[in-house]
Amino acid sequence: QVQLVESGGGLVQAGGSLRLSCAASDRTFGSYAMVWFRQAPGKEREFVAHITIPGDSTEYANSVKGRFTISRDNDKKMLYLQMNSLKPEDTAVYYCAVREVGFYYSDFAGFRYWGQGTQVTVSS
Repeated sequence: QVQLVESGGGLVQAGGSLRLSCAASDRTFGSYAMVWFRQAPGKEREFVAHITIPGDSTEYANSVKGRFTISRDNDKKMLYLQMNSLKPEDTAVYYCAVREVGFYYSDFAGFRYWGQGTQVTVSS
């Protein structure tokens, strides 16, 4: 199974930007649709963004639409999340995951193989 390692989180002021990265362990990465999701302390997990295998179609949660951009480089086995205009409510641990075939793009039942996550903290 593919292993995923998230990085790029940190502390940023409101209005700032961060770019998260997700490194995959092997070339099967290029066979999977991918997602980012997040979990804030004391809250349910929240879908953030989805990207198709070739990267030609994306979907976003309404809470991040217009501010976040998901992208991927299959040759480098990398997934990215560019986050702009960050808000304190974006504070969470962010995870990348495989989205299994047969599940709706935001259905957590279809998410697999996420890593330890990367902490994003947005100060007001």
